[in-house]
Amino acid sequence: MKKSLFLSLAFLLGFVRLASAQTLSPLGTWQNEEKKATFEIYKCGNKLCGKIVTLTVPNDPATGKPKTDSQNPDPKLRNRPRLGLVFMQGFEYDDANKWDDGKIYDPESGKTYSCYMKMINANTMEVKGYIGFSMIGKSQTWTRVK
Repeated sequence: MKKSLFLSLAFLLGFVRLASAQTLSPLGTWQNEEKKATFEIYKCGNKLCGKIVTLTVPNDPATGKPKTDSQNPDPKLRNRPRLGLVFMQGFEYDDANKWDDGKIYDPESGKTYSCYMKMINANTMEVKGYIGFSMIGKSQTWTRVK
């Protein structure tokens, strides 16, 4: 009797732990550390993507016009607006609240990096861009807006 009660309790605790881990989703709206922009993380097929939703400074100070993807290595894409720009693509769930194998594009430099997203808690996420190995790269902590 004690053994079956113990096994039932262990199973229930394991299920509750698994269920709570699955609730840590990056879907939603986020703000970066510098508070320069907000981003929406959304499903695109069976993967996750991200787009720029707002910019703190939406217009180019030199021209007064909306910011564009002016640093893009492809000259044909340099006139596309930054607002609405899909800059994160291809993220797949790995484990332990981590989405990996994605790419992140930095419109300020025109460079693209490998990237992962890892939920720290329900409202905080680590985003790390890197070249080659994830041990070397730059991390940011993003905060959920909604």
